[in-house]
Amino acid sequence: MSHPFGDLISQHLARRHGLSQGKLAFGIDQDPAVIARMCKGERLSGKYARERVVRIIGWLHEHKALDRVDEANAFLVAAGMSPLNQEHQEEQTLLSQLGRQPESERPATQFDQQEAPQPEPQLPLSADAAPDNSSVTSAFPALPTLELHRTNLPVQPTPLIGREREIAVVGTLLRRSDVRLVTLTGPGGTGKTRLGVHVAAELLDEFADGVFFVNLAPINDPALVNSTIAQTLGVTEARGQPLEATLKRYLHDKQLLLLLDNFEHVLQAAPLVADLLAAAAHVKVIVTSRAVLHLRSEHEYLVPPLALPDPKQLPPVERLTQYHAVRLFIERAQAVKPDFLVTNANAPAVAEICVRLDGLPLAIELAAVRIKLLGPDALLHRLSHRLKLLTGGARDLPARQQTLWNTIEWSYSLLNDGEQALFRRLAVFVGGRTLEAIEAVCHADGDVPIDPFDGVASLLDKSLLRQADGTGGESRFIMLETIREYALEQLETSGEAEALRQRHATYFLALAEAAEPALLGPEQAMWLDRLEHEHANVQAVLAWARKVGETSLGVKLSAALVRFWQTRGYLTEGRWWLETLLNDAGSLPMEMRAKALNDVGWLAICQGDYTTATPVIEESLALWRKLENKNGIALALNSLGNIASSQGVLDRARICYEESLVLRRGVGDTYSIAVSLNNLGNLAGDQGDYMRAKAFHEESLALRRTLGDTYGIAVSLNNLGLIALNQANYAHAKTLFEESLLLFQTLGDNNSAAFGLGNLGFVALDQGDVERALPLFTQSLAAFCEAQDKEGIPYGLEGLAGSAAMQGKARRAAHLWGAAAALREATGAPFPDVDRVRYERFIVVSRSALGDAGWQAAWDEGRAMSLEQAIAYALDETES
Repeated sequence: MSHPFGDLISQHLARRHGLSQGKLAFGIDQDPAVIARMCKGERLSGKYARERVVRIIGWLHEHKALDRVDEANAFLVAAGMSPLNQEHQEEQTLLSQLGRQPESERPATQFDQQEAPQPEPQLPLSADAAPDNSSVTSAFPALPTLELHRTNLPVQPTPLIGREREIAVVGTLLRRSDVRLVTLTGPGGTGKTRLGVHVAAELLDEFADGVFFVNLAPINDPALVNSTIAQTLGVTEARGQPLEATLKRYLHDKQLLLLLDNFEHVLQAAPLVADLLAAAAHVKVIVTSRAVLHLRSEHEYLVPPLALPDPKQLPPVERLTQYHAVRLFIERAQAVKPDFLVTNANAPAVAEICVRLDGLPLAIELAAVRIKLLGPDALLHRLSHRLKLLTGGARDLPARQQTLWNTIEWSYSLLNDGEQALFRRLAVFVGGRTLEAIEAVCHADGDVPIDPFDGVASLLDKSLLRQADGTGGESRFIMLETIREYALEQLETSGEAEALRQRHATYFLALAEAAEPALLGPEQAMWLDRLEHEHANVQAVLAWARKVGETSLGVKLSAALVRFWQTRGYLTEGRWWLETLLNDAGSLPMEMRAKALNDVGWLAICQGDYTTATPVIEESLALWRKLENKNGIALALNSLGNIASSQGVLDRARICYEESLVLRRGVGDTYSIAVSLNNLGNLAGDQGDYMRAKAFHEESLALRRTLGDTYGIAVSLNNLGLIALNQANYAHAKTLFEESLLLFQTLGDNNSAAFGLGNLGFVALDQGDVERALPLFTQSLAAFCEAQDKEGIPYGLEGLAGSAAMQGKARRAAHLWGAAAALREATGAPFPDVDRVRYERFIVVSRSALGDAGWQAAWDEGRAMSLEQAIAYALDETES
């Protein structure tokens, strides 16, 4: 049932494209449920009810959806309230705005930084203005979720204070068709990230393919920016394709907004941003950075400090508390001391504190939490003693050193000796740390005069650390990048830096070496997630190892992570580290070099780069033979067998697999025996010997179950499903494929899952259920395309070709088969004979419908398609 208030909101939101109830709720920092209840006619009571309605009116006016006083009053009347009242400051301001004619438009890139700040709509934040000001935070709860959109924007734990003008200016910029890159600049702690996230959320409805937050803070190498963006978007490695090309292809037709956060330390990657924008006409980018990118397409927006009062001419308390900087201070202070009030007595000190901190949000937050220990006057005294004012400091220093650096220095000075030692040592970590890691790296010799657990708890209380969830519920402790920068300076000054980096490297090498065998067993999913969390720390260790010449450690670490690189799609990165460190290394122990070479080859195989893989694995095999290491010989033979099998040289593949199996049985390596049995099963299946293939796979599956090897179990179940499918045992095949698919999805192995979806599609297709098969093949092909898997894409095309044949779309079927055949030739992966049998009946039907000449012409047309054309054609259901 509609209600006048709800009808008014709907009517006014409809006036401007892109406005919605969700955006309204987010824009006024209100729970959407409250807005929804108001729209349904619930009469809100309490001292904030009228303010909610006034804020709604103000937001609609700001977004040009309401421009007359009578329209504003209609909202209040519908809510059971009196019209706008000149006696209330915020309503007086609103009345004056609604009474003015719209100003002529100014260029969105221009704004007056020296404009005198105006107090915002009042909230009862002072003791003198209202009987109780302890519920500022609870009055307007933070937006709880963004889950209705395609986004990973972090949900903010507290409402955004102020920034209405900045949000409007930046939003207007990004809505312009000629603006595709906006860089939010300013010193550390000025709120660039928070503003960027809020603007991005305002634009959610305007980007059909999503709005995505890319955190660049954990990385130090500009070369990793493209992989970080790809990881955020879920773009995985393509066989034989540079990651940047894969990313460009993925973004090409997307209508998408990227928020690249903390770009200042990877400025050398700025050309990548320009290249991505050039490759994707409908992508826009927000960058937060302390420095501009210096790109032609860039529109810079300098994020100003929060609005400040003039301490020499303080307004009354009720107006003072409406300045954004003061409001932020009050809210954060009340979070740690709920009974904190601004009074006539302490108002000058509070205003001076905000001014001394230059209105920088992070500096204000760090100061405000000290209210638990210090009153405003005592707090101001400490700031006066420690903080260098802008006019008193060196003008050629960076802004963060004139303001925020000093604020953090002050916080550091409040720590005791043990806390200071722990704080600076924590800077050796990148992207987060666990308590276990802190104890091992920062307190290895017991030389920190504080228990690490107590020290971390204290640093959390002092807002120098933040807590986040890690793997299996284990807490991770995050240090803001600006704070870590200061801590790192202290670490360098202390003379402890190199010793800490060595401990850091030793710890993560040990972690990777512990993970390596665990990734083959029942806890592999947990270990994959744990390594994912520590990815930035691993990168830091590898970079350090290369810089200081610890190449042996770097080779061991990158080789221990080979299964992580492969499973989580970091093929190019893992291969680059291995190849680079191997090239940098002088002499390495023969066994270490042999293993690393095989790992390089294996990652190359995963990318379909057999030209690179073959010689390095052959070199690895020669070294293993020289060492008489049976495990190593078997490993290299298995890799060479995989190359031969993929290239259709089945006799050579069989010889390699059989020799590998004999060696592995001899040493009793259960995991590796299961791998060799699986590969021999695949070989027998490709040759149509299903009985022998089934025996190999069942033996392999039994071994994998004893090991708890989830990935291996999923592979064996999938391969047994293929045998059942080829023998027309559809019910059994469906059961096996579904069980396998679930396991792949549990591990986050999207590429293997794509094969599972395609296999289920063939179960349906072989039984004549095209309606069931089509969405499965479409999902499968889409996943292969997202991963740019050139071995999987033909498989998806062939499934859709068979579906087209059954639908009587013979020409479409011929096109798709022709495109798949061309791609198989290009990748050197021939069409398996066993699959040819399955397709033959569909091909016969389609060829008969078109005639030989028509069939050949359509086939040739399909072969002539580019990869992009073939994919677009396949996924367009209107093509026939």
